[in-house]
Amino acid sequence: MTTFEAPTVVWAALLPTLLVAGGAVVGVLIEAFVPRGPRRLVQVLLALLAVVGSLVAVVWRWTEVTAGSPQHVVGSAVVEDAPALAAQAILAVVGFVGLLVIADRTESGEGAFVAQAAARPGSVDEADSTRAGLVQTEVYPLTMFALAGMFVFAQANDLLTLFIALEVLSLPLYVLSGLARRRRLLSQEASMKYFLLGAFASAFMIFGIALLYGYSGDITFAGLAQAVPETVGMDGLLLAGSVMVVVALLFKVGAVPFHAWTPDVYTGAPTPVTGFMAAATKLAAFVALLRFVYVALPDMSWDLTPFFWVIIVLTMLVGTVVGIVQTDVKRMLAYSSIAHAGFVLIGVVALEQIAISGVLFYLLAYGLATVGAFALVTLVRERDPDGNVTGEATHLSQWAGLGRRNPVAALAMTVFLLSFAGIPLTGGFIGKFAVFSAGVAGGQTLLVVLAVLASAATAFFYVRLIVLMFFTEPDGETVAAVSSEGLTTVAVAVCGVGTLLLGVLPGPVLALAEQGATFLP
Repeated sequence: MTTFEAPTVVWAALLPTLLVAGGAVVGVLIEAFVPRGPRRLVQVLLALLAVVGSLVAVVWRWTEVTAGSPQHVVGSAVVEDAPALAAQAILAVVGFVGLLVIADRTESGEGAFVAQAAARPGSVDEADSTRAGLVQTEVYPLTMFALAGMFVFAQANDLLTLFIALEVLSLPLYVLSGLARRRRLLSQEASMKYFLLGAFASAFMIFGIALLYGYSGDITFAGLAQAVPETVGMDGLLLAGSVMVVVALLFKVGAVPFHAWTPDVYTGAPTPVTGFMAAATKLAAFVALLRFVYVALPDMSWDLTPFFWVIIVLTMLVGTVVGIVQTDVKRMLAYSSIAHAGFVLIGVVALEQIAISGVLFYLLAYGLATVGAFALVTLVRERDPDGNVTGEATHLSQWAGLGRRNPVAALAMTVFLLSFAGIPLTGGFIGKFAVFSAGVAGGQTLLVVLAVLASAATAFFYVRLIVLMFFTEPDGETVAAVSSEGLTTVAVAVCGVGTLLLGVLPGPVLALAEQGATFLP
């Protein structure tokens, strides 16, 4: 008879995650007990305070870890090391600006979310709840639960914790994707597609975990790494299990051919959720993928490299070629994110320590530009003949002349697009340089050359939008950048300033990222 030994829990190291998860739980209680009138304000303040508190806690834990004390936190299931804390810091920053956009409302008092999620689209109940001014404030605890799952995802050091964190971050996003105020059927379709394809990804992961446990008899990354050179005769089991777990993680980053959900979900989900999801989920998934490959499978590089090469080439090719022909801003940014996933994967396959810091910097720059770009999409709206604000103007042609109607918004969008394109003096340029340099150091020169060519090609659809905004005559006055309560403006300002600072003064952030480039086994 075996006895259960309770794992040693370092509660202080869990503080950043506990603050976010605790904020989510309290948010659920607020939904039950706080009156409808002040509920939205209370939820917004709670969510922002929880994220700021978690960032402060991460800074405190960073000083402890960089002083030489990375550690296992819950037995060997969760670790506190520099890459995990760096990822959590970036997640907290992205989560903060993302929550600002989620919480904002336009000049007419209209938010991005449906008044009553349970109401059938086009029904009398939906019309009544909209006229009554109901607000779907459950989005805040849902966002916090997703963020808490991402925090754990970055720290997961065994296969079961990795799977549980994947589900915790994914399930709230499935719900949030179906809560768009307008085009509700499209939003619900996006939610269903995300859920079904996400279920396949979860199935791949759990099947892969079963195979890896059968191979090694251990679920920890360190135990799996130790078993690779010692176990003889079951290489097929190891390779199949490893590929299945990697496939599940590639689904979350939107790599081809596991990208099918990305364009439709990005288009159908509420735009603030799209921005948050595009930035935060990709970051958490890439850090988890880095940890799995660098810690659990370093001796599998010869076996997995051809697989990664095919994925990277396909991802860059599809993201670039299909992105060029898009006429919808959100779908264009979706294919842009697919291309960026291919670029970042070069850092994963490089298997060099400098690649870890390069990937972290790249994801910070990409996250700020992504949240900022989608925040601006929420403000560019159509107007009916009476001048009332209606839905988002997502067709590229509707952005024509925006530079004349609202030069500040157009200029901010230009900064984000130039960062996506990797133009110097933006964070995107430094991020690409760091990842591509790591790829060359890791012997992936051919991949880097292909990535540079793909990056040059993707610049076409970014520059096309810039030309539309500044050098094309507007077609009437049916589109304008509307004003809001100001939260989105703050988010865009933070993202814009951050994007420029990362391009002009990248040294301090790169130095911090280099300190966070060592995984604890």
